[in-house]
Amino acid sequence: MIRSMTAYGMAEAQLPFGWLSIELRAVNHRYLDLSLRVAEECRALEPLLREQIAAKVQRGKLDCTLRFRESAEGGEFSINRTALDRLADLAKQCEQRFARLQVDFAELLKLPGVLERGGIDAEALQAAVAEVLQRALTSFAEAREREGEKLAELMRERLDGIEQWISQLRQWLPEIRHALELRMRGKLEELKVAVDPARIEQELVLQVQKIDVDEELDRLQVHVEEARRVLKLREPIGRRLDFLMQEFNREANTLGSKSVDSRTTQASVELKVLIEQLREQVQNIE
Repeated sequence: MIRSMTAYGMAEAQLPFGWLSIELRAVNHRYLDLSLRVAEECRALEPLLREQIAAKVQRGKLDCTLRFRESAEGGEFSINRTALDRLADLAKQCEQRFARLQVDFAELLKLPGVLERGGIDAEALQAAVAEVLQRALTSFAEAREREGEKLAELMRERLDGIEQWISQLRQWLPEIRHALELRMRGKLEELKVAVDPARIEQELVLQVQKIDVDEELDRLQVHVEEARRVLKLREPIGRRLDFLMQEFNREANTLGSKSVDSRTTQASVELKVLIEQLREQVQNIE
């Protein structure tokens, strides 16, 4: 399945101890470039996030954002007896100076360190993060595949266009060769010089060889067929297609350099346009 490198995925969960969400956003990149933004309570889980994401994503500049909001009911409250004892000792020391000193219990609990909330179960939090991440990755992969199918369809259209130009060039080549022969014979007749017919034929063969593009057209057709085969693979194919685009360009450039006719020149330009459009789509594929 073809996957685009540009995609978005998100999942969230309402847990007994809080609310958790994970967002994944990605754009094109040559390799996997992972950036994490993680809530402080989940910092210890960054290795888990990196490992699970890398197992599912091979290429792309990916931003992962993990948000966590602890619920008001999360964790049990308890009194820090050590802090309370220290405050009691301090109150006794102040009794002589402040005979009417009174301590309100509610105000006492507001003092830093007196009232504590129990921590979140680390194992439960890790399990929740792993589960939400898998759902986010599933959503992310589905978005990539949907976008990838659209890219594949656009690429198949460009490959169809390249094949049409290959076919058209094959039809034109006999006419172009014949026109070249007529031009050469016409120039020799204008010179009004006796020339050995065998020599004329030899020169004609040399000129035809110079403009012969059958081999380039054959290779272009092979590249088209290989691109179609690669598009059917169920694995990351971006790098394979990157290489193929270089080969496509090489043949199109050679066609242009051998051109002796406006039609082949036009075909070379049109092929380069189609190949460049292909290359732009390949940049989006994982």
